[in-house]
Amino acid sequence: MRIAVLSDIHSNIVALDAVLRHAADIDSIWHLGDVVGYGPEPDAVVERLSERKATGVRGNHDAAAIGGREIDWFNPEARAAAEWTSDTMSSASRAWLADLPERLTIGDMTLVHGSPRDPLREYITDSEVAAANLEVLQTPHGLHGHTHVPVAWSATPDGVALVQARDTTALELGTSRTLLNPGSVGQPRDGDPRAAYLVLDLEVGRVTWHRVVYDIEPVQAGIRAAGLPVRLAARLAIGA
Repeated sequence: MRIAVLSDIHSNIVALDAVLRHAADIDSIWHLGDVVGYGPEPDAVVERLSERKATGVRGNHDAAAIGGREIDWFNPEARAAAEWTSDTMSSASRAWLADLPERLTIGDMTLVHGSPRDPLREYITDSEVAAANLEVLQTPHGLHGHTHVPVAWSATPDGVALVQARDTTALELGTSRTLLNPGSVGQPRDGDPRAAYLVLDLEVGRVTWHRVVYDIEPVQAGIRAAGLPVRLAARLAIGA
């Protein structure tokens, strides 16, 4: 089975559709949360994932959009976008997000948004945090997002090894515990504005990261038309 793993779509339907076209030959879709927030099309993104029967977990922006306290820790731009999303999205989208768990185990994989030890808030950005989360991981491998940067962290006899994933970077999944981050579909932050995702091939035990060009300008126009903070539009062009 080949699975497209998506994270941090952030209400960017143009990027999501580009990724789904690129991943047309996959068997299933998993998502790692932050389906909404920042972008101008929350209902369209939820509807598309629902249509494709995507399986996944709740992110901190999803939680904030349905009334969670996560919004208390947001910066002003994120808070403004979360409030707009909450006021704008449909009751059907709200119910779909509310049904998402914070953690999901599927076979050898644990799915979370932030980290295994703190699914909604913690960022895995360095080897110390990665090591602590590999220690508590209850399955051989973990899938997470939240940082918007495509990487892998693997346990080694000497500590933790980092793989900074680029387009078509492939990693064989062995016996070492591994945390896999697909990067962001809708708002990359690694200096590459292309949408990011990964393909998990369960039959051969391989992960491959991909980048997909999409038309950024209509998304920027939608952000501006919605009255969302203008920097949320500008950053899409530089992947930051």
